[in-house]
Amino acid sequence: MSYPQYSIVIPALNEAARISHALEAVVGCIRRRGWSAEVVVVDDGSRDRTAELVRAFAANAPEVRLLRNPANRGKGYSVRNGLLHSFGEVVMFTDADLSAPIEEAEGLFAAIAAGADIAIGSRWLERTRQTIRQPLYRQFFGRCFNVVTRAVMRLPYADTQCGFKAFTRAAAQTVFQLQTIERWGFDPEILFIARKRGYRVAEVPVSWAHDERTRISYLKDGMRMLQDIAIVRWNALLGRYNKPVERIPRASLIK
Repeated sequence: MSYPQYSIVIPALNEAARISHALEAVVGCIRRRGWSAEVVVVDDGSRDRTAELVRAFAANAPEVRLLRNPANRGKGYSVRNGLLHSFGEVVMFTDADLSAPIEEAEGLFAAIAAGADIAIGSRWLERTRQTIRQPLYRQFFGRCFNVVTRAVMRLPYADTQCGFKAFTRAAAQTVFQLQTIERWGFDPEILFIARKRGYRVAEVPVSWAHDERTRISYLKDGMRMLQDIAIVRWNALLGRYNKPVERIPRASLIK
């Protein structure tokens, strides 16, 4: 069996309103660029027609397949489930709203081809590339959270939270098997693990447009993220990120 070069994972929770449009954009880009790629949609216990729409789309698009979580587990769990069950040599995840156009993945792929183990999209390296900006209060809370995250976890990145990240298969296998945070606060944890395990991380500027339909609450979810940061530091003290991991053979993923 031949495996794709790239895997594009899309976590989805109640995304019936935009999942078909997202798949049209992603599959269209794959075909125009001539990428050898698969698209893995991970349904996180949706109560709407998300899974049904993905199956209908996949009937005419062999690039697309659906994974379903056992219940609603969170974005972090969905990303981990998708990346650990992907076939590509380079695996990435993007949000269903495609705030960063999927064409921007070329920059992540190029960084990995140039030697990075992990490439992360950044909204803040070149702010002029933000075509639709967040409201000021969201910018304020987002920047405050990023400052706290960088200080407490010693992460040197301008943007830890952008939902647009790519990994070599080897890096993903290590980072996501060690990941413990299953909801919104998982991004700083995977970057913390990456640095602790010695992976080279490249930050890549991406075009980005704010979507008003975003579900994150910077007040409620921000408090949870701060709790998650404390959990990550505690895990590090206990040595949980130092343990060996297994390589998951792709043949074992084929059902």
